[in-house]
Amino acid sequence: MNPPEIRERTDRFRILVIGRANAGKTTILQRVCNTRENPEIYNSTGKKIDATVLMASTERGLHNIENEMVFKSNPGFIFHDSRGFEAGGESEFNKVKVFIADRSKEIKLKDQLHAIWYCIPMDEACRSFTSGEVKFFSQCDTGSIPVIVLFTKFDALYDDAYAQLKSKGASMNDAAELAPKHAEESFAIGSQLKFLYHSKEIRHPPKCHICLPNMDRDDADCGPLIERTAGTLDNEVLKQLFVSTQQSNLELCIKYAVEK
Repeated sequence: MNPPEIRERTDRFRILVIGRANAGKTTILQRVCNTRENPEIYNSTGKKIDATVLMASTERGLHNIENEMVFKSNPGFIFHDSRGFEAGGESEFNKVKVFIADRSKEIKLKDQLHAIWYCIPMDEACRSFTSGEVKFFSQCDTGSIPVIVLFTKFDALYDDAYAQLKSKGASMNDAAELAPKHAEESFAIGSQLKFLYHSKEIRHPPKCHICLPNMDRDDADCGPLIERTAGTLDNEVLKQLFVSTQQSNLELCIKYAVEK
């Protein structure tokens, strides 16, 4: 099935983005859509919501997961935002569960939820999972919808990695150069991932995860996120739609075209 045929069935790829405040969600979406602009917001009927009205609602603690975020630079993506479960407690968690369940029952592919990005920032003093995050992976069965954990602001771990390398005798220059790789290697065998994938508490672990450093930079690379997300999609139609919609990884488009 070629892209025009795919877009006859659905012309948008729909992603739910979950994460606590300051998790870097908007920055990542801007990178994926190659823009610095904020998204336009539409309600469930497709009516555009005025930014001032939306801000006023947010300040009053109101939040609607059904609202659709669309970037002008790449309208092929529809994003839904959840604030994370500390913000709304049990109420927000239930809204997310209902949203996922309802979207799973949609008949039309265009109305279904296609993927979930769960953003967990690594720049906080306590880098363990919050109770809300544990609850999601323990109690929220997303069925066939893949969940990818995004460890955002991963460069916050570089200082610790630098210090460890220095303590082992590395020079300042070598420690600075090797810190990113050392941080990833240490994280890969650390307690967070062991808990996420192997704890008895976690009944619904994610399909995969990705570490995202320095996403606030102009040269930030979200290619690995795109590739990992594509790899979690079992539905070939959705995979082709996602690959053709994203604009960040031309190599992936070429690779997939060659494979097909």
